[in-house]
Amino acid sequence: MSSSRLLQFIVASLLGLLLGAGAAQSKSSSNWVTTWAAAPASAGPPLGPQTIRQVVRTSIGGSSLRIRLSNLFGTAPVTFGPVHVAVHAAGSAIRPETDHAVTFGGKSTVTVKKGADVVSDPVAMPVTALQELAVSVYLPARTGASTVHEMGMQTAYLAVSGDHTGDASLAADETAASRYFLTDVEVTAAPGAAAVVAFGDSITDGYGSTRDKSARWPDYLAARLQADPSLAAVAVVNAGISGNRLLNDGAGPRALSRFERDALDKPGVRLVVLLEGINDIGQSTTPATSRDDVSAAQIIDAMKSLISRAHAKGVKIWGATLTPFGGVPWPYHSPAGEDKRREVNAWIRSSGAFDAVVDFDVATRDNGAMDRFLPAFDSGDHLHPDDAGYQGMAAAIPW
Repeated sequence: MSSSRLLQFIVASLLGLLLGAGAAQSKSSSNWVTTWAAAPASAGPPLGPQTIRQVVRTSIGGSSLRIRLSNLFGTAPVTFGPVHVAVHAAGSAIRPETDHAVTFGGKSTVTVKKGADVVSDPVAMPVTALQELAVSVYLPARTGASTVHEMGMQTAYLAVSGDHTGDASLAADETAASRYFLTDVEVTAAPGAAAVVAFGDSITDGYGSTRDKSARWPDYLAARLQADPSLAAVAVVNAGISGNRLLNDGAGPRALSRFERDALDKPGVRLVVLLEGINDIGQSTTPATSRDDVSAAQIIDAMKSLISRAHAKGVKIWGATLTPFGGVPWPYHSPAGEDKRREVNAWIRSSGAFDAVVDFDVATRDNGAMDRFLPAFDSGDHLHPDDAGYQGMAAAIPW
């Protein structure tokens, strides 16, 4: 058996174990599985009173849904409600016949203390895989700092004149490209359904992809899995934060501190695909502090910690090699940084520490200049893929 066929056999065997674990759980309780997420990243501006309508795309479907709202970075309690969810039509419009009110403990409003979050009551609304939903949240009073995911890569619609959560088309006073307060959509999925969490930085978050097109690599992976009946019960959850690092806070909490919340605690998670470390390397080129001057060994030790924590919770973890970054036009790439990247990648490939390896480096690099992106996959900044590059990354996952 060739090495590639052997890897495919191993991965297929792992997938069977993952879905088997999901089936076992569903015998004793409703099989809630996260179908979409946006990791809370930082404190945003105060908002309200106003309505915010945000569009999400599911990765798997289910017979009902619930949403999670976060006040993680808030400076005061926040009141939400009314809240509605509906099938998205186009722009700020919904399909009115699909509109449902969302409740929290049977009530149309809920107040969430700072640093906390809340999960809604189940909404008896069947959803399908790869379906766009619109979640409309009314903020009845001015908030303190909002909780945001800055790089939503999806248009959000904001109306400041009152509660418009049930409007067929939202007359938006402004639009934005960030996510506000909304961090998760979960579905009651079929027995055996499970979630894969894509955990990473801007390359997972989708920087460089086309806005409103669901063109991140986790989006392409979700579509790829839906095309295969044997894999259609696997949700793909995006836990990328642009600029994120393994070892140090900055663009969002460091990976070491957010791993449980953004990956291991997601309902239905059975597998994490880890793509982190390039920002640790890039920020070490001109380190702001001695803490930023990280070594390849420190990055590897951080990965070992995440592997151990995933395995302790019975979650598999696949390691993705770091993609090229040669030619980045600011003090980010360096020969020393390239040496670190290659050392980390060699360890990911050869250590056996991960349950499997996803070789994004090989999938995206220019073999004529292996520290650089293949030109057809380069968004233009030499650090992030374009839509074709993200699609190529999804195709490289060995399923």
